Amino acid sequence: MHVLIAFDKFKDCLTAPEACRLTADALRERQPAWTTTTCPLADGGEGFAEILTDAAGGEHVAVSVTGPRGAPVAARYGLVSVARVPAAARRSLGLAAAEHDGARIAVIDMASVSGLALLAPADRDPWQTTTRGTGEVLRLAAARGVAAIVLGVGGSATSDLGLGALAALGLEFHGPTGRTGDPVPARWAGIERIGGAVTPPLPPVWIACDVTNPLLGPRGAAATYGPQKGLKAADLPRLDHESGRLALLLCSQCRQPDALMDAAGAGAAGGISFGLMAAAGAKLLPGFDLVSAWLDLETHLARAELVITGEGRFDATSLQGKGPGAVAARALALGKAVHVFAGQAAVDTPPARLALHSITPAGLPLAEALPRGAEFLAAAVRRAF
Repeated sequence: MHVLIAFDKFKDCLTAPEACRLTADALRERQPAWTTTTCPLADGGEGFAEILTDAAGGEHVAVSVTGPRGAPVAARYGLVSVARVPAAARRSLGLAAAEHDGARIAVIDMASVSGLALLAPADRDPWQTTTRGTGEVLRLAAARGVAAIVLGVGGSATSDLGLGALAALGLEFHGPTGRTGDPVPARWAGIERIGGAVTPPLPPVWIACDVTNPLLGPRGAAATYGPQKGLKAADLPRLDHESGRLALLLCSQCRQPDALMDAAGAGAAGGISFGLMAAAGAKLLPGFDLVSAWLDLETHLARAELVITGEGRFDATSLQGKGPGAVAARALALGKAVHVFAGQAAVDTPPARLALHSITPAGLPLAEALPRGAEFLAAAVRRAF
């Protein structure tokens, strides 16, 4: 029996590689004759750069950059040979291997630089957080002469339109008495003009993004994601209004149409997608589709006789979504048996050949379950097999 093990992260509990490794070890105890392939999944958030870099045998580069509240953070980005990336993923990035012999791709995720998980709950405040560190990593990666940059934008702590990143890349923000400091939203009221440009220009930047939110309005960055980043309900109208004003200034400086604010995905990660599209010519591409092609999931699924996947929560909507739900749906379509392990798994009428396993004991509070996630996952796998 050959088994494909493809987990996404269990948020605040287990990384995707940890979940895959724990499952493989537990399965080996019960079925030592079975063979396994582990394929950690990523959605553009935590672990995105690590997973894609490791999958292609790339190099991790350690850097010290500005964190979301201004203090230095230790982060890493990946450098990957274009030739080591599967052809389908290369095509999605506009990189034919023959034309980029010896070239490399930089892989970055915001979560490790400007991420919400880097801050204690009391420090989460989108008025005070910055994407400057993400801009610093973009600049450092570009200086390595890469052919393209892939940026995952999940898990951010920011809602600054990417202006902090753009400040690190060369843009200037001016008030009535001269240039301002880091353009966090708390300082936006004093910004009257944006100058400068991304200098030197970046190589092509591809933003891995599965959200479709515009920048402003009831489905915009502040309304949709602001509360989880610490935004108070009473402050939403002001942040949305100021976001629109600064976005218009940026469009004017970069000679971009105002309609860019309405583009699907412009509101991702507090608007950094909008900012990088406007000032650096970045382009969006579906994150899970890129990850699937990069990890060569179709080949792994075709070879597997059994598929094991999962994440923190799995419900009926997961089968119409991304990540483990998409893996399960594709495996079922290929006639494979699928086991899903999740903190909570709830599908009223599971499809045939789909087995669901909730690993958290009934009635156990989440705060008590999270520290024991590894224990619960391994035990559930042992029971199932």
